[in-house]
Amino acid sequence: MVRIEKTLPIGGKPNGLVAPIFGKRYIVKIAMKMHEDILTQHPFWNNLPPQYFPLLIECASIERFRSGEQIIKKGYDAERFYLINYGKVALEAAYVSGEGFITIQTLGASEAVGWSWLFPPHQWHFSARAVEPTEAVVFKADALRKKAKETPAFGYDLALRVGGIMMKQLQATQRRLLDICEVPA
Repeated sequence: MVRIEKTLPIGGKPNGLVAPIFGKRYIVKIAMKMHEDILTQHPFWNNLPPQYFPLLIECASIERFRSGEQIIKKGYDAERFYLINYGKVALEAAYVSGEGFITIQTLGASEAVGWSWLFPPHQWHFSARAVEPTEAVVFKADALRKKAKETPAFGYDLALRVGGIMMKQLQATQRRLLDICEVPA
C-alpha cells in the first residue's frame, strides 16, 4: 500500500504530489503508516477507543516467522504478545516430557497468541510454533503492562480482551483433551 500525499521532497522544495518511497525519510513514513494501519485494523482491537492506539503503537513491531519456527516456549519468560496478521500458529503442550507435543489449538489470521505475559509469574503455559509462514504484530509485554498500569481504563479494556483469549484457549484445551481421551462431551 503506497499512499500518495502532498509532502516536501528531501531537497525541501514543494513539487506537488510525491510518492513517499523516494529517500529514506519517506520509506520510514510508509513503514510507520503501514504498521499503524495493520495494528489499528486487527480485530483484537475492535471498538478500542481511538485515544489508546498511540499507546499501542509505541510498543509494537511487525515480525515474520518461518514455517516450523518456534515462537514461544513453555516455561520461558513471556516477554511478548502476538496478534497474527497472516499465517497459522499451533499452540502445543508436551504430552510426555521431552518426547513430543500435541497441538491444542491452531490459530490463524486475526487471532491472538499468548496471555501469560499479563499475569505473574509472566511465564508461558504453552509452546507455540508457526505451521506456515506467519506475520504478527508483536508487543513488548513490559511496555504494554506499564501502559496498562499508567492508564487504568486502557488496562481494564486490555484485561477484558486478554481474558477472552484465555477463555477460548481453555475451552479449546478441554475439547482437545476430550478428543484425546475419547470421552463424549
